[in-house]
Amino acid sequence: MAKRVLGRYAVGLLLLMVFSVLRIAAAQEPSSVVGIFEGHGDVGTVRHAGKSEYDSSKHSYTLTGSGENMWSNSDNFQFAWKKWSSDASLTADVSFVGQGGNAHRKAVLMMRQSLDPDSAYVDVTLHGDGLASLQYRETKGAPTHEIQSNISAPKQLRIEKRGDYVFMWLGTHAEKLQPSGAAMRVSFSAPFYVGIGVCSHDKDAVEKAVFSNVELKEVARTATTDRSTLYSTLEVITVASTDRRVVYSIPGHFEAPNWTRDGSAFIFNADGRIQRLPVAGGQPQTIDTGFAVRCNNDHGISPDGKTLAISDQSQGDHQSIIYLLPITGGIPRRITQKSPSYWHGWSPDGKTLAYPGQRNGEFDIYTISTEGGEEKQLTTAIGLDDGPEYTPDGKYIYFNSVRTGRMQIWRMRPDGGEQEQITSDDLNNWFPHISPDGKWLVFLSYGKEVEGHPENKDVMLRIVPLKDDNVDGKIEVLAKLFGGQGTINVPSWSPDSKQLAFVSYQLIPRENAAK
Repeated sequence: MAKRVLGRYAVGLLLLMVFSVLRIAAAQEPSSVVGIFEGHGDVGTVRHAGKSEYDSSKHSYTLTGSGENMWSNSDNFQFAWKKWSSDASLTADVSFVGQGGNAHRKAVLMMRQSLDPDSAYVDVTLHGDGLASLQYRETKGAPTHEIQSNISAPKQLRIEKRGDYVFMWLGTHAEKLQPSGAAMRVSFSAPFYVGIGVCSHDKDAVEKAVFSNVELKEVARTATTDRSTLYSTLEVITVASTDRRVVYSIPGHFEAPNWTRDGSAFIFNADGRIQRLPVAGGQPQTIDTGFAVRCNNDHGISPDGKTLAISDQSQGDHQSIIYLLPITGGIPRRITQKSPSYWHGWSPDGKTLAYPGQRNGEFDIYTISTEGGEEKQLTTAIGLDDGPEYTPDGKYIYFNSVRTGRMQIWRMRPDGGEQEQITSDDLNNWFPHISPDGKWLVFLSYGKEVEGHPENKDVMLRIVPLKDDNVDGKIEVLAKLFGGQGTINVPSWSPDSKQLAFVSYQLIPRENAAK
């Protein structure tokens, strides 16, 4: 009798396992066509089964979904999808049904490599509290990160893939759909999935969202410079999480943010002028720099926060000269007599400037008193030396040098002694920036094939811990972006050493730049 009971139990258990497998498979295979989408189902584990419905009279989709979250290394949500094999854009007006619910509930436009819960993906997400962000998992099983938009509660969303970059477009009730400034480099192999989804962000709850005016179409590959509009975006990245936030984005060109010493504003250059922008965002204001109206991207702030160093090409032979002026604006005071000279570093005591200068056909690093006078040459190696920056304790100057055949990060004593190489790899590394607490070194990395520091390239911001002014750990990727020249030429750490400001760029096809 016991054997019969055990046998029945085993059969029942087997049937339950088969049913579970079929249920999971059914969630990942098309249960039916929904409008333009080939199938729909729940991805990951959900307590309440979701559904996707299409109203042909209103040309709208209503998705009902549960799921604990779409984050970390696993997702749980309802997804209506179509397989795709080329570059594409998916656009929709998105709104939640009903009030309340979890502030982090999500309605998304998504591109996803597979229907596995830990798949690589990128989505444009509207949260219940109005936050819009570009969220992504670069590889299968990797953690999720995001770039938060500075536009709240947009009505219209678009996700657009061109080459290896995926862009977020947003439109409010008052403004047309436009690039948000958020873009991420994530590679998909064909075919991948494109679609819409809903997650309740609460495993016990069910949420509903409506997607109307849905348009899915193929787009041309990444735009060329001569047929596109350049967008510049000032972003902030948090070192601990590597999550990013858009502060300011416009069609046009600006460069090189400094973070003010009091933490209240950014200073950057645009069209030859110096601009000041609140950290919270808004519109920048031009700082009065008198006759200096051809300022380049080599500018910075004194340790006491009262003085601004600029590099300007308005006077004399129209090559870069270093000037000082009050940070609030005023008449610049000339510091370097020889040109070209490009400001890059300020000694911790505020008495000395460090900069690269071209003399007799060679770029070397020099220092000079903030009162002016004779400059002191610190490097003599053949090849470009650039980007000098003092450590917070003043014991070293970090810089980048091509003297060994590839651009790498070096350091030396403030008098030019003990020059030693810090990085040695297959990338070209530029513009070392040390955090105010002296614990981190960030720099810009180009591919090994790239010469100089040109604009509009695939680049990375990389970070390595420091201890006693020396590298003390593995170099990690902080951010991947489209940029280069202008991204991080000057010091841009937050005063608390927790965040970093930089500029990313996007090339948007002119016929698509504003709709």
